Amino acid sequence: MNLQDTRLRIKIVGQSGSGLLTVGEIVSKALQRLGFFLCADREYPSLIKGGHSCYTINLSESPVRSLSDTADILVAIDKHSLVAYFDTLKKEGIFIHGYERTAGIQDILQQAEKKKIQTVFAPSRKIAFDNGGTEQMANIILTGMLWKVLGFPLKKVEDLVREKFKNKKKILDIALRCLGAGYDAVDSQLTIDVPVKKKKTLLLDGNQAVALGAIQAGMRVYSAYPMSPSSSILSYMAEMASRTGIIVKQAEDEITAAQVSLGAMTAGTRSMTATSGGGYDLMTETVSLAGMIESPFVVLIGQRPGPATGLPTWTAQADLNLALYSSHGEFPRIVMSIADPGDGFESIQHAFNLAEEYQVPVIVLSEKVVCESKMTVDSERFKKIPIRRGLVPPEKLSQLKSEDRFKITPSGISSRWIPGSSETYYFANGDEHWEKGTITEEADEVEKMYQKRMRKEETIREKLPPPEIIGKEKQADISFVGWGSSLTVLKDIIEDYRKKGISVNLLHFRCLSPLNKKFVQEFFSRNSNIHLLEGNYQGQLGQLLEREGFSFRGKLLKYNGRPFFLEDVDSYIRDHISQHG
Repeated sequence: MNLQDTRLRIKIVGQSGSGLLTVGEIVSKALQRLGFFLCADREYPSLIKGGHSCYTINLSESPVRSLSDTADILVAIDKHSLVAYFDTLKKEGIFIHGYERTAGIQDILQQAEKKKIQTVFAPSRKIAFDNGGTEQMANIILTGMLWKVLGFPLKKVEDLVREKFKNKKKILDIALRCLGAGYDAVDSQLTIDVPVKKKKTLLLDGNQAVALGAIQAGMRVYSAYPMSPSSSILSYMAEMASRTGIIVKQAEDEITAAQVSLGAMTAGTRSMTATSGGGYDLMTETVSLAGMIESPFVVLIGQRPGPATGLPTWTAQADLNLALYSSHGEFPRIVMSIADPGDGFESIQHAFNLAEEYQVPVIVLSEKVVCESKMTVDSERFKKIPIRRGLVPPEKLSQLKSEDRFKITPSGISSRWIPGSSETYYFANGDEHWEKGTITEEADEVEKMYQKRMRKEETIREKLPPPEIIGKEKQADISFVGWGSSLTVLKDIIEDYRKKGISVNLLHFRCLSPLNKKFVQEFFSRNSNIHLLEGNYQGQLGQLLEREGFSFRGKLLKYNGRPFFLEDVDSYIRDHISQHG
């Protein structure tokens, strides 16, 4: 089976707590080491145990950036999850299971026969017990079965099992026996060509990439309170603390996390925090303080559906308005989005530079699907961005005056220096203040200082990179406007449709505010069949653009907690290409 021009879709399903994540991670890493490109993500409920979970892997010899909602191979750890996900298995697919009481799944087996689905069975629990394992070791049996069906040498996956259980010798021996027994229990197998080794890739998720990017950017303090889907940044930073010397603080709440981060930045140490929408609500007073004292501040919002607790383990793009308009008063800010791990590594470095150069809060929007999806990324994408701190040069520190700190300037940007680096002092005052930071309530001074701060918005707008056009620049058959994870699914769609002779393009926003209206006007003037793609109910970016006079032929919006799958966009394009003529 040649995967050069197509993708293989695998779904591993089981309840939370069944070892599903272990299987998915082992298989994903083994496939990446064989040289495949892949994208993998896990759907799971907000339960420690129970419910239906699914680990999806899409792989190919060509880059894979997004997921399909259907499966060519379905691996079922338990009956209930099998029932929930069986309909996603394609006709003539492969069904792998170890469910011994087949009387309970006769309807599934009958459906499989009608759809010409090949069923691969071995009594997984019995095999696990025979090899000294527990019932949960059935997941390792199924791993061996899947690997045999794929047709790859056992050793390639054995290496990953050894790494997974290297510190648990007794479990490791049993796991290896179970893996081999599952592998030997299967006769039928596909013949998938192992790709010729390409450039070195890394397999990691968006949160890991952001953490590594922040470390690369010189961050020395990380403070956060755990809140999915950003929590793994905190745990990853904690793991890296001893190797990097970074101070990692799990705060008692999001208010403290933000205050610690802002305090560190004001004192001259690069710091950041991360949370979800509900946690960011508590941070907004600190964000407003950063705007007033003109201190750099970096925060990542890992978006999940709301309102309130909403769907804490699912994905959304519904916090754009929160990032754009949150906090009291008016002050300039930069809002960015990240689309995938490579983008996250690079963008967080830019976020630190922008925050320090323009002395403003930078809000980075991620999404559960970006935070937690694992993706193969070309190692060349992980480049160090030169650090730009925007500080007064050391040779000029002795020339400073206190009034320089908030001096009225045409650009809105005043001199900034680390407290203690110069004998010249200033006040970082949360009250309205004059040039040296002393409180003022004089009307003319208040007006001038307000205008000074807001002038930064135009300065920033002129310097920020414009949105990026993916695909054909003009006169595409159908065009999309989007941000965040829309980039990944559109990149795959654009390539698929190019082979069909249909041009699709995307205007993708990495920097969402301040808005580059001129570039948007050029895109709209060159393309006529333009549609909005957003993971929220209102089409929040669309509303922002509509207020600037732009309009859309249609809107593809999704707000059920699931990401955009290939099928979602493919179906929409087919409908609207025919309508457009």
